[in-house]
Parts: sequence; structure tokens; C-alpha cells
Amino acid sequence: MSENDQLLRLWARETVDKYHETVQQDPYRLHYHLMPPVGLLNDPNGLIQFKGVYHVFYQWNPFETAHGAKFWGHYTSTDLLQWREEPIALAPSEWYDKNGCYSGSAVEWEGRMYLFYTGNVKQADGTRETYQCLAVSEDGIQFEKVGPILNHPEGYTAHFRDPKVWRQGDCWFMVLGAQTTEEQGAVALFRSKDLFEWEEAGRIAGSGLNGLGDFGYMWECPDLIHLNGQDILLVSPQGLEARGYEFQNLFQSGYFAGKFDGERLIYEHGPFTELDRGFDLYAPQTFIDEKGRTILFGWMGMTDEAEQHQPTLASHWVHALTMPRELHFENGQLSQRPMDEMKRLRKNKVQTELAIGDEELSFPQIAGKSTELIVELLELQGSSFTITFRNNAELRYDAERSEVTLERKSVRTGETESRTCIVPSLSKIHAFLDHSSLEIFLNGGKEVFTARYFPEPMDEDITFSGEAVVRLEKWDLRGFVVDR
Repeated sequence: MSENDQLLRLWARETVDKYHETVQQDPYRLHYHLMPPVGLLNDPNGLIQFKGVYHVFYQWNPFETAHGAKFWGHYTSTDLLQWREEPIALAPSEWYDKNGCYSGSAVEWEGRMYLFYTGNVKQADGTRETYQCLAVSEDGIQFEKVGPILNHPEGYTAHFRDPKVWRQGDCWFMVLGAQTTEEQGAVALFRSKDLFEWEEAGRIAGSGLNGLGDFGYMWECPDLIHLNGQDILLVSPQGLEARGYEFQNLFQSGYFAGKFDGERLIYEHGPFTELDRGFDLYAPQTFIDEKGRTILFGWMGMTDEAEQHQPTLASHWVHALTMPRELHFENGQLSQRPMDEMKRLRKNKVQTELAIGDEELSFPQIAGKSTELIVELLELQGSSFTITFRNNAELRYDAERSEVTLERKSVRTGETESRTCIVPSLSKIHAFLDHSSLEIFLNGGKEVFTARYFPEPMDEDITFSGEAVVRLEKWDLRGFVVDR
């Protein structure tokens, strides 16, 4: 470890200690989500279960609540519920990553963990350079940097990052998010026999491929997975124009279902589908655990004009990761569901069946800030049904238009903003409320709304309206245990 690396780590630890009490006292601090101990968090990185332990790395700027030279923060767990804050995995200390250890992935091979990441370099004249880098660990805690491992290919700008690596047959493959010299988004493919030397294998997706027209100026965080006999490319394109209810956020995250041919080095796929219909999911990444489950974490945030208006900035932190979610692919559609482990956080169950009228109805026993709520619509007698969360956000189902809309108050303007998706027949709403987040799974996770929201800290009301007969189940949720 270089002297500069040691100094950066020391500075980061001093910053964490300096603001620890302020951060922990913030009423918007989440209870069952991973957050930065201080500063800014964004993309999840290096998700892996290594020697029985879950590892979640994340993009982290410990020094300010803005996007600067990123570190890799690191949490571990044996059960996805009790976590430990580990030492910094990667610091931006070398010539090839001095302006940030950007996003990447992890694999295990022959008892070692290999981290792949993008080194970001900004020169004095304002030009950018990116290097795809490797670090290796015997124990998953201490990492030795190897440095850059592949040459930047022709045909791409310096916006070339986020390596995701997997093994298929006797070969390793890597996909990278890229921008072509024509300023179009793409996914580049590389392959290797030994994880250290990589050869370019072409472009497998992007604007102009697979019948896709112009589709954004940059694609980030690609992740090619195999699920229930289907290959699925997760990716986060930038520069898509809003189209009806689609692409309403500044940047999008979604997937292409198709077939990857590792011999011909092509990926044939269908249309793009958004992964989340809410305000705050970006840069998702997956891994397969020892039980064979495909698990997703996403960044519960967005780099947009509202980012610097979030109230947690006053307490020296911003953003969080989503709950871990299990992915399923059924009937041509990707679904996301809460992990079974989350049930172990439940306490104080309330269960009831009741008829709701036009007037807003509230139940003190249903209120809460850290809450799981299941609503089954047994009979919808009117044209709509609404749930209001703590007087700050509202989920509304319009049966005549087959639309579900999530509204919240904007932290930037204070006005109402909304996101809508089409749901032909809504039967089940599964909502997770944390102190400043909402994750809502519809009809078994076929559609999902993810959002940060910031109610008055003491407001716990959850209310219902619309003529309907519903079955309600509600639990208070314990928080994650996080050891330092």
C-alpha cells in the first residue's frame, strides 16, 4: 500500500469519525438500507458472496456530499441483515485512478477475490482518461492493486467504464459501458483466459444494433445475466428523451431480454424495458449467491437537479442503496421481489379485512415509519384506490385507465411530481416504508416504484381512500444491525 493510499484512508476515517454523531442523529437516516457513514454514496459495486460472506462495495465520496474522487466503501454480512463496515477496499491513490475508483464488479477464482474497476483520470487540460483496473485479495478485505489490465480500444471516447465480469465455459467475459466516437451509447465485450490479459471481442449492444435506433449518448453499468433460460442485459442508458410515461427520469435503468452467443460473440435481444417506474433507481448490479438466487442492489438515488436539495445534506450524508431484491424471469418479464430474509425483520403484525369508502380512512395500528405493508384488493367498487404515505407521497390506482401513479413532494420546488405506469389489473401492493424511502412492488414485483421521500419526521400516518374491499397486513420492521 502506497503512502498516498494510507493518507487517503486516514483522512476518510477521520472524516467519518468527525461527523458520526451528526449523521446518526438525522431523522431521515434509514433503518434497513445500506448508507454511507458520511458523504455521498452512489453505485453498488463488486457484489459477491465470497467464502460464505456477502460483500457489498459501493461508490463513495467521504469528504463531501457531491461527486468527487470516488473510493470503494465496503460492507459485509453473513445473512443480509447484520452488516459490518469494513476498511476501505479501494482508494484513488495511483496515477491510473487518481480522480476516482469508478464502478466495477467482483469474481472469485481459485480462492481469491478479483475486483475489476475503472480508474478515472482528469488531466490539467481538462481531458479525461479511463483505465480498466484489477485488484486482488486473499481474504476479501485487504486488496492489492494490479493496475490497468486492458488497452482502450479504438472507436470509443474516454467515457468507457464499469466492467462486469463473469465466467462462461472455459472463458472469462467482460462487458463495459461505453460511448462511441459518434457519441452513441454501447456495450463493449472483452474476453480472457486468465483474468489478467484481455482481448477486445466487439460490440454486442447499443444504438444501431439489433434493430435499435438512436438510444442515448452513453450506456453505463452493463450486467449480462442468465435467468430461467434467458439471457438478460441490464444497462443504464443516458440521454433518452421522455416518451409518454416512459423515460421520465434524467437517466434510466432497464433491460434487454435476448440470447448471448459466446462462440459467435453476439447478443440478439428484444426491446428495452424500464426496470423501475419510480424516481430513484439507477446503476443496478446483480450477483448469484450460494443458494442460486440472482440478487440485485441498486443505487437509490439520481444525479439530477434535485440532488443538492436533499435535506440529509445538512447532516453530511446523501443517498442509499435499495433493499436487496431477488430477480425472476417469467412469461417474458423480469420481476423483482423482496428477499425472504427481510421477513426476519418483522414485528408487531396487524392483519385486517375491511371495506373502504370514498372518504379518507386511517388506522393508528397501520401507521409507521419503518414499515412493511401488504394490500390485497379483493374488490374494487369504485374507479380508483389510493394510499397516502405520511402526507408526503401517494400511490393511486386508476382502474378505468389501468394506471398506477406515484406522487411525492419535490425536495427542490415543494410541488407535486409523479411517475406512472400501466398495470392492466392491480391485485396486490407490497410496500416497504423506511424513514425516507419507499419501495413498492406491484403484483408480485412485475412493476416496482422506488423513491426517496422526506415527510415530516414525526408524521406516521398511512391512509386509504376509494371504494374497495381490501385485506391488509402490516408489520413494523427492525433495522439492519451495522457494526463498525
